Amino acid sequence: MTKITRELLLKRPFNDFRNYPYGFSRSGDFSIRESDALTHYGCLITAMLAGEFKPVLKEDIELLAASRGEQAPVTTVEKAWAKYQARIHRPKVASMYGRGKFADDSFGSAADTEDDLIVED
Repeated sequence: MTKITRELLLKRPFNDFRNYPYGFSRSGDFSIRESDALTHYGCLITAMLAGEFKPVLKEDIELLAASRGEQAPVTTVEKAWAKYQARIHRPKVASMYGRGKFADDSFGSAADTEDDLIVED
């Protein structure tokens, strides 16, 4: 079993194919710097949040505190991670037409036959 190091986590690119199938840079949500920061530091942040890697450096401790929401994001990486979290946890927009069927269940029922239009030739 290999030991997880900071250098190993920084070499591994971070991708979120579920929310950003074409990558961060092609999504239109992030600037070039933000997408580069997410790709470079994302694995490190997720490993620290999951408890797989314990931060030792002051930079990593501040990054972990900002990603948990314990302090305000200051650096580009912290701001990009906060923006990423806000984007993936935003509420889903419902359709303006409701469930996809008529909202009124009585509409179109067979019981109302007196309002039907009958055209005879």
